[in-house]
Amino acid sequence: MNPLPPAAVAGIRPQDRFGTALAAHDAQSAPAGSTSLSPSPAAASASTAPFVEPDEVSLLAELCEGIGLTCVFQPILDFRTSEVAGYEGLVRGPAGTSIHSPMALFAAARRHGLLGPLELACRRTVLRGFVEQDLPERLFLNIGPVTRALPGGGVSESLGLDETFAMLQSFRLPPERVVLELTEHAPTLDLASTRASLTAYRALGFEVALDDMGEGYASLRLWSELRPDYVKIDRHFVDGIDTDTVKLQFVRSMRQIAETSGTRVIAEGIEHAEELQVVRDLGIFLGQGYFIARPEAQPQRAITANVQEVVNERRAYVHQQPSQLGAGNVTLERIASYVAPVSPDTRSEDVVARFESDPALEVLPVVERERAVGLIGRASLIGRFARPFTRELYGRKPCSAVMEPRPLTFDKAARVEDLSRMIAEGASRQIAAGFIVTDQGRYFGVAQGHALMRHITDMQLDAARYANPLTLLPGNVPIDDYMDRMIGERQSFHACYVDLDNFKPFNDVFGYRRGDDLIQLVARVLMAVRNPERDFLGHIGGDDFLILFRSPDWEARCREALTRFGEAVTEYFHPDQIAAGGFEAEDRRGMVIFHPITSLSIGVVAVTPESFPSHVEVSAAAADAKKMAKRALGNSLFIERRRAHR
Repeated sequence: MNPLPPAAVAGIRPQDRFGTALAAHDAQSAPAGSTSLSPSPAAASASTAPFVEPDEVSLLAELCEGIGLTCVFQPILDFRTSEVAGYEGLVRGPAGTSIHSPMALFAAARRHGLLGPLELACRRTVLRGFVEQDLPERLFLNIGPVTRALPGGGVSESLGLDETFAMLQSFRLPPERVVLELTEHAPTLDLASTRASLTAYRALGFEVALDDMGEGYASLRLWSELRPDYVKIDRHFVDGIDTDTVKLQFVRSMRQIAETSGTRVIAEGIEHAEELQVVRDLGIFLGQGYFIARPEAQPQRAITANVQEVVNERRAYVHQQPSQLGAGNVTLERIASYVAPVSPDTRSEDVVARFESDPALEVLPVVERERAVGLIGRASLIGRFARPFTRELYGRKPCSAVMEPRPLTFDKAARVEDLSRMIAEGASRQIAAGFIVTDQGRYFGVAQGHALMRHITDMQLDAARYANPLTLLPGNVPIDDYMDRMIGERQSFHACYVDLDNFKPFNDVFGYRRGDDLIQLVARVLMAVRNPERDFLGHIGGDDFLILFRSPDWEARCREALTRFGEAVTEYFHPDQIAAGGFEAEDRRGMVIFHPITSLSIGVVAVTPESFPSHVEVSAAAADAKKMAKRALGNSLFIERRRAHR
């Protein structure tokens, strides 16, 4: 199984090794479409060959024999169990040399035509290290193309799976414990033959992973064609995902594709606690990175207490940039612009001349005694005057004959959020054409449809930035902003803290995926009982929600939520568990404990203009009320009747 026979390596001088390597390199770098290659005259002649430091070639030849190669292993963590799910094996060149790092090592091997032999040597080194340390769970084994010389000077490429399977047999390692991880070099392989080879080896028990999803060759087409068991999201998309909405959306989409295709997702490059929290809350349950554990020759077999604490924390992380739009409280005053109006008796040809003299002008308001009586749009007027004889017929008539006599009109205090609702209900065409903005009935300015749409788009992006990834409900930042706005406007409301009882045991028994389903059930129940015109629903994180009621029948709505949840939650348990009133689960000491059916607790505190100075005090009071509700068995509601003072 040695890539280069020992006798052959021992009998080659460094200069001769270089000549052989260069010939192979020339064969690999032939023009596309070539089927047969032979060494170039430059490769055959040592006197004309470019100078290459012989130590590197000699060293590479030894590494191809497995001499001097070392390996390290990086744990892959399962967030659901807080246990190591496997290890990725990574090779290192000799310490203190220019080819110590994997990138430099494989680049050198590629230059000298030794990529294939080195590839197989690396696999053997990693397999040996994994077996000798008796590491648990799966080994993620990086595999790239293995290049071989053909008679007549040609080259062929394959994944070298036959050799890899023979290595496993020699180490007595079952294929079921090995995940073949296709590396960035794989695009040179023929897709049809690669798919056929992988299918055959998956039948033997191997699993397949695509590395660096979203980067390099690992495209959506490969995902679709190869149907891997695992996909690794490239570290570029994980780096800063807690502050980058676009990356968050990319990763969410990859997770959704994975669910559809039956693929497990691994997030690479997790270097901060916040990144782990966001990735986990997106429904991705496998990850690796320096925050979890660095690659080591003798890797960790269990995660540290610090990582354990972050994994166990079910409070979803929400982006913490300051809100640019004040929680959707932007008014038309901000986007309106003053345009000098015309009077109803202004001649139409003068209006046309004004449009022609100002290409940026889209609409002209028609105002009489400070009251807007009409609106003239550039497109409609110019289009009309382009018709034959229209200028002669209408040019000297007053513009009131060509204006829109009933334009959309809104007060400057109207919120952009309200107009976005009108657009959703079908008024987009009228609004897009432009509209009048008034100040207590007097003309204030005009607003362009494109300016409104730009602000609505910004609001939607802002909402996505602060949304909880699991339910897409507003997260901590908009919740706090909304409460402070209500307090600042001296509005009264009821803050209801909603929490699940016995949720952690449910997760332990049924799994985090089912736990997320239960959290989404709570979100659906609360959305069903709120009045979207008056009540604000937010998702604090994990199984904690906050609903801020301004509806006068808030108590009835809370009790309806408890009833709805009690009826729906039975679908999440076996009939025997429903009959028994609960389920059994082992605690961390291995003792079996009986837990009641998961229920819902709601703690309520009344907020008046005099009672709380800010959202901080409201949140604390609501949390205390929730604790009181959780003291009762089953679905419960606790209302704090005591009056709070500043």
